[in-house]
Amino acid sequence: MLKSNDLNVLGTILVPCCENPATGYFRDGYCRTIQEDSGTHVLCAILTQEFLEFTKSQGNDLSTPIPHWGFPGLKPGSKWCLCISRWLEAERAGKAPLVVLEATHQKALKYTTMQLLQKYEAVVQ
Repeated sequence: MLKSNDLNVLGTILVPCCENPATGYFRDGYCRTIQEDSGTHVLCAILTQEFLEFTKSQGNDLSTPIPHWGFPGLKPGSKWCLCISRWLEAERAGKAPLVVLEATHQKALKYTTMQLLQKYEAVVQ
């Protein structure tokens, strides 16, 4: 359940990233975390083919469906809650996807700057 103190990097109420398929550590559509979430899934991204290939090369295949987990596999254009560390790795490699700031949890700012996130800001209708 979303808490009233779950704010995004803009300081406003966190909005869902993606509900179909359900993303986030809690699989409730929100990019939020708890101490047990070793990946810190706080960044909402709009995935690209380049990023999907990059993350697969790093051992996290997000594009292959896993039916027994109800995971359809992601495609370019899919929104997904990413581990902040993986996004930062992709950024350093020149393969970072765009970020939905309204759906990116404020805890992302413990790991990166608002200026860097704004550089990758997605314009969402």
